[in-house]
Amino acid sequence: MYFRQCNHKKFYYETLEIFVSDTCYYTILSSSNDNTDLYGYLYENHFNPLALRKNLLAENNDRSEINRQFKLEVPLYVNITYILVITTYSPKDIGEFKLNFIGWKNINIKRQTLPLNNYVNYSSEFTSTSAMYYRDCQIPKCYYETLEINVITTGIYVISSESDMHMYGYIYKHDFDPLKTSKNLYLEHNGTCNDYQLKFITNLNNYTKYILVITTFSPYTMGKYSIFISGPNNVSLTHFHPKFRNCIVGDQCNFYVKSIGLTLDDILHDELRSNKPLSTQPISIKLSATLTIIMFVAGLINSVLSFLTFKSKDAQQVGCGLYLLASSITSLLTIIMFIIKFWFLVITRRNVSIINPAVFQGGCKSIETLLKLFLYFDNWLNACVAVERAFHVYIGINVDKKKSRRIARWIILILPFCILGTLVHEPIFRKSFQYPLEINKNKSNQTYTNITNEVTTDQPVQCITEYPRSIQNYNTIILFFHLVVPFIANLFSALFIIFGAARQRSKIHKSRKYKDLVREQFHEHKQLIISPIILLILSSPRLIIALLPGCIKITQHLWIYLLAYFISFIPSVLIFMIFVYPSEMYMKAFKQSLTINCWQTRRK
Repeated sequence: MYFRQCNHKKFYYETLEIFVSDTCYYTILSSSNDNTDLYGYLYENHFNPLALRKNLLAENNDRSEINRQFKLEVPLYVNITYILVITTYSPKDIGEFKLNFIGWKNINIKRQTLPLNNYVNYSSEFTSTSAMYYRDCQIPKCYYETLEINVITTGIYVISSESDMHMYGYIYKHDFDPLKTSKNLYLEHNGTCNDYQLKFITNLNNYTKYILVITTFSPYTMGKYSIFISGPNNVSLTHFHPKFRNCIVGDQCNFYVKSIGLTLDDILHDELRSNKPLSTQPISIKLSATLTIIMFVAGLINSVLSFLTFKSKDAQQVGCGLYLLASSITSLLTIIMFIIKFWFLVITRRNVSIINPAVFQGGCKSIETLLKLFLYFDNWLNACVAVERAFHVYIGINVDKKKSRRIARWIILILPFCILGTLVHEPIFRKSFQYPLEINKNKSNQTYTNITNEVTTDQPVQCITEYPRSIQNYNTIILFFHLVVPFIANLFSALFIIFGAARQRSKIHKSRKYKDLVREQFHEHKQLIISPIILLILSSPRLIIALLPGCIKITQHLWIYLLAYFISFIPSVLIFMIFVYPSEMYMKAFKQSLTINCWQTRRK
């Protein structure tokens, strides 16, 4: 049976091979004793039930109430194989029929059959844990499975599926790369003319490795399916595992290798579902949304309390107070840009149809750059605090407070422009990308049908970054610089406050043990040591991941990257707890500032 009208109706059919010994016109007539309404098609060389218009020479059906038989009058040529397809006008109609061939010479007729003696059945299921990829760079997030096919005997094989889902199939030769879906592609079929089930009738060579890719027409489709393979001899099926480059971010439409400086777009690239409400998004998105709101509220409270502390003159006696006053402002700006970044990403993916291209393009180029500017500025200010504290411990009571404040003001003024200068390339190479509409084309046995169906599916608009090789290398160096140098500054400042100062004292107090001096130094300056140690701990996960040999595949270690990303913003959220709460001097300044503000409020 086959689908004569490329719909759900099945028709019985029979195929005959025709050979003629002389070129001339021939007439082919059908007849039926039980009045079966017959339909006839004539093809040249090859007939493919999945590509009904390919190689078609003639067709006929007499719909009159008297005859209801087909009649074909065509010229037939020697050395050409013709395929006559006899079927019925109505689906699943059965009955006996006869054929009459009229011509000048004899006609050789042979029933066409496929030697399908051996049969293989494979059953599986698409679940939420199945592998996913972007099919044809058009339909995102399709579950798929790959099977390696090896045949013992070269010949014609039939591969088909059975499922409640709309299936889609591909056959590749030698190898399959999910990021390069056009490479090594041999055949594809999207279910056209086969009740939305994949089917291949093709010649397979016993010296060639074939990879069958089983997927679905629509994204995020889950369900059970079976694959049937029949042919002249046994077929071996084994699971095929595509080889990925671990550092890949994105898909075959836009992908790049990245190991450090991952953005939220990179981490959640494969998690966000377009045009879906937040309630149906994966747990990673829901948890990220919750953490983002919590971090924003905590960051807002901490920044306000920190600003109240460091705006007082008592807290600004040296440069540290000015750095922390600026940090309380940049921390607030960082956390604001952080929540804008997250919800901009979620909203633009959830509501594709309402996106203004100009607004999206502007947000794509500016939000990530501003977020990095404020985050790096905040990290550098914290590093400046650590370095100045270590310097004050080294100098002791001889600190020039006026000079310290003057240097701090210049650094606070110049530093953001220096950071911005290192990020100027980002908005240039960031752009929006939208996946095209899916066109339902059927390529079966290297032929195309004349049936195209445009369907409405996800069209995710995404922010992507495409760096040339030289800019990519420069970007890596800059990211490492902003990540590593503040880390080293905090590390060595903490070590110097403890061990450096203890070594200096050991030169004066030679009779005392070095261990006792270290312990004494720790207790004396613990309020100065706690802050850089906390910053070290919070920046370690991101730095460790960046320095790992090779890189980790994001989709397989999503939570590692996601947690490291969120942890990197904690210093901006907890500035009050990191710098003010451990310090007796700053807590005193905070209480005085709070008392003054409360008194001024009551007076009003």
